[in-house]
Amino acid sequence: MKDCLFCRLAAGAGGPLLWENEDLSVFADINPAAKVHWLIVPKAHYENIIDLCSTEEGCELFRRFGEALPEIVAQAGLTESGFRLIVNCGRDGRQTVGHLHFHLLGGERLGVHV
Repeated sequence: MKDCLFCRLAAGAGGPLLWENEDLSVFADINPAAKVHWLIVPKAHYENIIDLCSTEEGCELFRRFGEALPEIVAQAGLTESGFRLIVNCGRDGRQTVGHLHFHLLGGERLGVHV
């Protein structure tokens, strides 16, 4: 979607990417909530996690995301210390961008969140 901010960023329009493969782009959050706060964004446009998991193609992409996650976490330097992975869905879930993305947070002891 040409009018989607995250589609443009995932295509590299926002500057250098921290990590990338054919399915995913990773870049730093502009308003970090932790020392490490990366956004993992599918290059294909899915509105949210439910949209992704509602198709066979999306389920396959989710599987490949899981395969890529250890490499992304290692690149962030979080393999040993740990991390938090968050996905927001919909208005009540505080999703502010209508393109599925995962927040990878770490690099410090994180506070307790529900």
